Amino acid sequence: LKEYLSIIAPDQEKIVKLHKKETPIFQEFNVTKQIKGAFGKNVTMKKGVYLVIEHTEALHVIDVNSGKKVDSKKNQEDNALAVNLEAAEEVARQLRLRDMGGIIVVDFIDMKQEKNRKLLTDKMKEFMSTDKAKHHVLPPTKFGLIQITRQRVKPEMNIDTQESCPMCSGKGKIDSSLLLVDQIETKLHNLSETTKGNIHISTHPFVASYINKKEGWFSSSISKEWSNKFDRRITISADERLHLLQYTVVK
Repeated sequence: LKEYLSIIAPDQEKIVKLHKKETPIFQEFNVTKQIKGAFGKNVTMKKGVYLVIEHTEALHVIDVNSGKKVDSKKNQEDNALAVNLEAAEEVARQLRLRDMGGIIVVDFIDMKQEKNRKLLTDKMKEFMSTDKAKHHVLPPTKFGLIQITRQRVKPEMNIDTQESCPMCSGKGKIDSSLLLVDQIETKLHNLSETTKGNIHISTHPFVASYINKKEGWFSSSISKEWSNKFDRRITISADERLHLLQYTVVK
């Protein structure tokens, strides 16, 4: 990888480092959560504040939700301002990360005071100031909507990390079963450090089939790779009583 970077981006070669810790790299740096935050519909922030990002043919809509972040010592206006300022910084980050272009409408929590609306607009412009793409931030409407126009400089990252739920005939959405496999591997890593002996895991039939499946004549299944990696027998069985994203461990 360093050799490749030395050719295409020599100045970036020094950022590549070998991960030597026993903790899986995805767990060490909380990568799974970052992936879901970068590509998923919901983006969670501190104290329950979260964004809901929707894409349509004409524009992008970002809804700000306060979640559980309510300070009893502050009035409703101050709470709304605190949530909106936190959300504004994350909105600017998501626009850069996903390279969302065109018209973006951000539905902030409604605030009554004009000075707070102006402060939010100024902060939004400040957070967007490091964005190299051409953009323009318009003042909020009386309903708390801020419109942003932004030029896209590369293909937008819009990968669905959710899939149709087979339990309700596709009417709902659930996290991808691929993310569950990462969670199971993290669990196995933790168990391998604290327990001895074989491990048996029960999962939904769809997930069990995926983990036990061999991709080719010379390839091995994920369960076999886990057995070799953690130096013990790891078996995966199907249990129809479990939801798609549920699993149980027997040590």
